[in-house]
Amino acid sequence: MRIAISSQNFREVTGHAGHARRFLVFDVDGSSSINLVGRLDLPKELAIHGFDNRAAHPLYDMDVLITGGAGEGFKQRLAQRGVRVVATGETDPEAAVRDFLAGTVKSPEDHDHGGHGDHEGCGCHG
Repeated sequence: MRIAISSQNFREVTGHAGHARRFLVFDVDGSSSINLVGRLDLPKELAIHGFDNRAAHPLYDMDVLITGGAGEGFKQRLAQRGVRVVATGETDPEAAVRDFLAGTVKSPEDHDHGGHGDHEGCGCHG
């Protein structure tokens, strides 16, 4: 199973997945073997928010995308390509993968949201 994590700094799980261009990619074999196999550092035109859905995209090769937050449009767009989007409040990428595999994903409301307060208008939850 291939799992991507939105991570603008390549260290922590970050949100705003529709605008994100940096992702950590994990390969999971069973429930215990989690290996970081790469990083996606996409050009601006490959941010899903403005991407032409008819073309191929590196995220469409993933089975799961874990993020700090994503809007409904992003979730639906990836679901159409067979990619499950999971929002988490966990900031450690490997811990987020382990939580997902264990079925114990932390609520996104538990994470620091960078000053959005009540999340109004940011579109990252939904």
